Amino acid sequence: MSGTPSVDLSQARQWPRGRAFSDFEVGDEYTHHWGRTITEADTVLFSTMTLATNPLYLNADYARSHGHPGLVVDPYLVLALVVGLSVEDLSELSTAFLGMDDVEFHQPVYPGDTITAHSTVTAKRRSRSNPSNGIVTWRTEGRVQGDRVVISLIRSNLFDAGAPDAAV
Repeated sequence: MSGTPSVDLSQARQWPRGRAFSDFEVGDEYTHHWGRTITEADTVLFSTMTLATNPLYLNADYARSHGHPGLVVDPYLVLALVVGLSVEDLSELSTAFLGMDDVEFHQPVYPGDTITAHSTVTAKRRSRSNPSNGIVTWRTEGRVQGDRVVISLIRSNLFDAGAPDAAV
């Protein structure tokens, strides 16, 4: 295409992302990047798209009549955001998401709150059914304004762990 400048990529390098099974140790802690401020548009759109018709999520007058300062953010949006914030640090290189346990919604979240996430490795082991795979488990907390815990959960992912005789 004429007029398109050429780009020299010879000096470009791939930026490493994610962590492998061997990168995790029980007790490792991760404070996940940036955080995310939830807007009123986020909560209304999420609730509408997921057919979550609880009036706390869609009707500010109703929410105020039940003791809230305004709309309440659907807890499943909070869950999705907290897990999403942790993916780059924890599970981006995993083979499969194995599930969540002990999901607890501790306090309501409101539009304007900024969600951050922090995770701790709680378990790491080879798969009993296929020792070339490994399972890593984390406890993740979501906080608003950096200090108030609003959600906690345990989640596990499957990783390629290499040959069973390799050091873990």
